[in-house]
Amino acid sequence: MPEWLAAGGAGLLAGGALLLGSLIAWFVAVPAGLVAAVMAFGSGVLISALSFELVEEAVAQGGLAPTAWGFLAGSVVYVALNVLLARHGARHRKRSGTQQPSPVEQGGSGGAIAIGALLDGVPESMVLGLSFLGGSGLSLPMFAAVFISNVPEGLSSTAGWKNAGRGPGYVFGIWGSIAVASGLAALAGYLLLDGAAPATLAFVNALAAGAILAMITDTMIPEAFEKAALYSGLIATLGFLAAFSLHSLG
Repeated sequence: MPEWLAAGGAGLLAGGALLLGSLIAWFVAVPAGLVAAVMAFGSGVLISALSFELVEEAVAQGGLAPTAWGFLAGSVVYVALNVLLARHGARHRKRSGTQQPSPVEQGGSGGAIAIGALLDGVPESMVLGLSFLGGSGLSLPMFAAVFISNVPEGLSSTAGWKNAGRGPGYVFGIWGSIAVASGLAALAGYLLLDGAAPATLAFVNALAAGAILAMITDTMIPEAFEKAALYSGLIATLGFLAAFSLHSLG
C-alpha cells in the first residue's frame, strides 16, 4: 500500500473512533461516572503520547528551539480559537451533562460546536501522517493513543449533544465529517511535509502537541474531574502508564 494512502487511512480510522463513541452514547445509556473515568484514562494516554511520541521525538529530530516555539505556538493558537468558539456556544462541547446550550438557547451554537470538534481532531490526525515521514511507518503508540482517546471524546460529546436536543442527523453528520477530515488531515501532513527539514518537522510535531495538551486541559480533564473526582488522577495515571508501556515496547 502506498504510504500516502496508509497515512490517510490511519487518520480516517482514528477519527472513526469518535463516531464509534458517538454510536455507543446514542443507543446505550452510559453512566456519567463511567464516561468520566474513560475520559480520564484517555487524557492520560494522550499526555503520554504527546510527551514521548511528539515532543521528545521533535527535540531529537530538530532541536529544542523549534520544538519549544512550535509547542508554544500550538497552545496559543488552540486557546485563541477555543476562546472565540466558546463565545458562540462551543465551550462545553465535550461535556456529557446539561452544560451545552440547545439550539433554542443559543442560536449558531451548532456550527460553533462543529468547528470546535474539528479543531480538537485535526492536530491529532495530522501527526499520524507525519509519523510516516520518519521512515519507520505509522507510529503505533500514537495511533493507539488517538484512537483510545477519541472513543470517550465522541461518547461524552454525544451524550451532551443529545441532552441539549441535537438530533441524530446533526450528531452523526458531525462525527462522520470529522472522521473524513481526520483522514484528510493525516494525508495533508504526509504530503505537504514530505522532504521538509528536520527543524520544520520538529516545529510542526510540537505545534500539534501544544494544541493537544491545551485541548486535554480545557475540554477533557474538566469532564473527567466532575464525575470521577476522587479517582480521576489515578485513572489518568493508568492511561499514561499504558501508553508509555506501549511506547517503550515499541
